[in-house]
Amino acid sequence: MEAAAAAAGPEALRCFSYNQDCTSLAIGTDTGYRLFSLNSVEQLDQVHESNETPDVYIVERLFSSSLVVVVSQAKPQQMNVYHFKKGTEICNYSYSSSILSIRLNRQRLIVCLEESIYIHNIKDMKLLKTILDTPANATGLCALSINHSNSYLAYPGSTTTGEIVLYDGNHLKPVCTIPAHDGPLAALTFNSAGSKLASASEKGTVIRVFSVPEGQKLYEFRRGMKRYVNISSLVFSMDSQFLCASSNTETVHIFKLEHLTDSRPEEPPTWSGYMGKMFMAATNYLPAQVSGMMSQDRAFATVRLNFSGQRNICVLSTIQKLPRLLVTTSDGHLYIYNLDPQDGGECILIKKHSLLGPRKMEENKENDLRPPLPQSYAATVARQSTTPSTSSMPGYSEDGGALRGEVIPEHEFATGPVCLDDENEFPPINLCRGSQSGKVKRS
Repeated sequence: MEAAAAAAGPEALRCFSYNQDCTSLAIGTDTGYRLFSLNSVEQLDQVHESNETPDVYIVERLFSSSLVVVVSQAKPQQMNVYHFKKGTEICNYSYSSSILSIRLNRQRLIVCLEESIYIHNIKDMKLLKTILDTPANATGLCALSINHSNSYLAYPGSTTTGEIVLYDGNHLKPVCTIPAHDGPLAALTFNSAGSKLASASEKGTVIRVFSVPEGQKLYEFRRGMKRYVNISSLVFSMDSQFLCASSNTETVHIFKLEHLTDSRPEEPPTWSGYMGKMFMAATNYLPAQVSGMMSQDRAFATVRLNFSGQRNICVLSTIQKLPRLLVTTSDGHLYIYNLDPQDGGECILIKKHSLLGPRKMEENKENDLRPPLPQSYAATVARQSTTPSTSSMPGYSEDGGALRGEVIPEHEFATGPVCLDDENEFPPINLCRGSQSGKVKRS
């Protein structure tokens, strides 16, 4: 859910990304990075700003926690992990080449280089697995399921075709290979449950959705008839009912994931109904490529942007109890649209926010009610409830799940609750910061 960007002006926007549940927006600039809360349409609250690291081109926040991962153009081979509310660095790791992308969930941290992928255990940042000799991946294209109970990872399996490698990030083993497209891949994304995977190729006209982990094709959507577009964003809604795609054109497409069934009542015999049945029957006698195109679904809803050619990313989120489409652009703006989940159609722009320039720091009201912060990163990752339970534990959120009611079943964690001593959280922390000892070794 991120994009790299460059813009002219006193402050340049270098990257922007949404967190895993689309409740926060992070931007990297030539002076540092900023984090915004997305809980209001009218007001964009800045929850954190750091000017300690210039030229940030990757910034990823883990859900609504204080864990943030930053990569700077000054040190493109080094990943820095911070607890931004405490103002402390948790650790840093250096790699053999420039970091192209980073993905997070509550179980795994994925670092993607051009020809290798590193899988870390996010609870202690230990390196668990290195996937070597992956096909050249110049854009760092990969996707990680935000559902940490499965932690599926997807990445290109070829430089010439749209082959997807599906990898089990929890059990550290490949699952299957999906022949998704004829041409090279341009976009990959999982739904929130990790049960569906959507993809688009560099041609950008067809979007396909596959079941996970089986790899069976479930849906096929046609974005448009143009020969070539650059898909810049592909994302499911959190309830997996919609799939949004944006590109370098002025149109954002939103597709609805639904199956037409034959259980509806028999329609009265009409000329139009008769012709419709004849048309569907005719597709059985057409070449597969032609009949497939005729049966593909069209966009359920669209957005007509007042610009084209700009790098942008989109998410479908619920803000103030209503479904919204959010579009962040490389010129430093956030656009918020209303989405009609029943009838679709043209989405209406309701607010435009500027992300750059001076901004007053706004603390969320819920922060005033938050219990005191724990004194260790381990406690932040998995905080023990005041009333311990054998079946569940608070999730990884800033309030420990106490306010949002977020509870993650204990069985979803590979090794149960985290119980680490402060001195041994990242053994040894001082080695992580050394020029040689901090380098990740291939396994």
